[in-house]
Amino acid sequence: MKGSLWKLASFALPLKGRIGLAILLGCITVGSGIGLLATSAYLISAAALHPSIAVLEIAIVGVRFFGITRGICRYLERYVSHHIAFQLLAKLRVWFFQALEPLAPARLMQLKNDQNNVYASGDLLSRVVADVEILQNFYVRVIAPIVVAGCVAIAMWFFLSSFHVSFAIILLTFYLLVGVGLPLVTYCLSRRSGQRSVVTQGKLHQYIVDGLQGMADVVAFGRERSQLARIEQMNEELADSQTRLAWIGGMQGAVGQLCVNLTTWTILLVAIPFIRHGELDGMYLALLCLATMASFEAVLPLSATAQSLGSTVAASRRLTEIIHAQPTILDGVRASPTPLHYGLEVQNLSFCYDKNEPYVVDNVSLNIPQGHCVALVGPSGSGKSTVANLLLRFWEYEEGQIMLGSYNLQMYHQDDIRRLVSVVSQDTHLFNMTIRANILLAKPQANQDELEWAARQAQLHDFVVALPHGYDTLIGEQGLCLSGGERQRIALARAFLKQAPILILDEATSHLDPLTERALLQTMRTFIQQHTTLLITHHLIGLEMADEILVMDKGRIRERGAHHELMQLEGLFWRMSRLQSQGLT
Repeated sequence: MKGSLWKLASFALPLKGRIGLAILLGCITVGSGIGLLATSAYLISAAALHPSIAVLEIAIVGVRFFGITRGICRYLERYVSHHIAFQLLAKLRVWFFQALEPLAPARLMQLKNDQNNVYASGDLLSRVVADVEILQNFYVRVIAPIVVAGCVAIAMWFFLSSFHVSFAIILLTFYLLVGVGLPLVTYCLSRRSGQRSVVTQGKLHQYIVDGLQGMADVVAFGRERSQLARIEQMNEELADSQTRLAWIGGMQGAVGQLCVNLTTWTILLVAIPFIRHGELDGMYLALLCLATMASFEAVLPLSATAQSLGSTVAASRRLTEIIHAQPTILDGVRASPTPLHYGLEVQNLSFCYDKNEPYVVDNVSLNIPQGHCVALVGPSGSGKSTVANLLLRFWEYEEGQIMLGSYNLQMYHQDDIRRLVSVVSQDTHLFNMTIRANILLAKPQANQDELEWAARQAQLHDFVVALPHGYDTLIGEQGLCLSGGERQRIALARAFLKQAPILILDEATSHLDPLTERALLQTMRTFIQQHTTLLITHHLIGLEMADEILVMDKGRIRERGAHHELMQLEGLFWRMSRLQSQGLT
């Protein structure tokens, strides 16, 4: 808990000047409220004795001054404190995303939550939106109110002591009860419910996002009722936690007001004997009672602070438990070398995702000179895509080495590698934007001619211009308004537009119909000759364009050679080719 709260407090340090201003305005606001009631009580009591109007002028001006000051300072305090909170929330969201980005995809896939499940997109969305939103309670209701309550308590001690120290002792006793005792009880009662509320809300968001993304499959398999029942169950759990928090909030509010009344009555009862014996002017009786009552404005919010502390700590912990994870890939301090060429060489590369699991890639070696194409084929699960991920430095390898431009790949920064590489995978993500925006993701500064050229190379332009809105057509979340082949051609257009010297095609034509696939492969022949290309596929059409074909099975290279050489061997490649030919027939 201490670590989480200290991390939250550290974000506020750059804004300590504004936080100090908010605290000052809070003190002036509460002080003006105390002054307003105290001066009003004095004015009414003094006026009852029918003195000269000159005697009452100061009190009359004081009432006006404190009334105006309280309204102005309350507005300014709310404005400054919420402005600080919103600034810090924006900073927190950026901080969380920046810390999350280096964890993807390798480290993020290894992290497990409390239920030993890999973090899902819905859960991460809940953390970056809902959990960060909860943290505004820390800045608005924790830091400033505690300081304001302390300052008011000190000021009221000296004020009441000027009449008699017993008044100050009474107030301090009830201050400790309302400002320390009641918050502690409230925190203990609400901690578990607050934490459970945050966790349940995260689960609910996760399940709803997963359900929306897989809605077509849910409907197709008739699982709508079970999906709805699960959502209703989690919604009831969330409602139970929130109901308990509301009950505790009502209880602490009632107890707090009871303590205010008890303090006022105690001051009144103690003051009466002093007035009877002439030790205190009766004109000050109402002043003491109302000033005491008004001063609790600074202490009563502390119970609400304690109630929100459980959910605040839980939200902070949910954020920091991910952020504290170390990325799998760490860039070096030195700048990336300038490659002498754009050839790739893999030497005796071995890799496993977990030390207790077998090798996914086992002693693999390959060489792709600049401008050449090497095809990596094999059945699903043979390790082909893992090789591509290692080339992109999504995971770190420890056995063997990869050379890019005669330099070890681990000498390059991740961003520099990805600037040199264009990737087209079978599950490329498309954003809920226009076709133009999705293609320009590869090169935002590209003009219309470059955009259309890339679309033509991907056999996409004719389809796009036939749409009512052309390149400005919205494609929906993950491109759901398009077919699988159309989504894949957008991904290919990105690669053409980026014009990176190294090209990795991972099942790039898997969703295309045979006619489009052959036309695209014919276009890619010329494009591939200008790039260092790794073609990963289990679909054996068009492999004649490859300078060398490597056949993988169970993480190892089983065969290598040109297309006609592998067919003459009548090995694994030959059997795969025959099976695919029979399937097509």
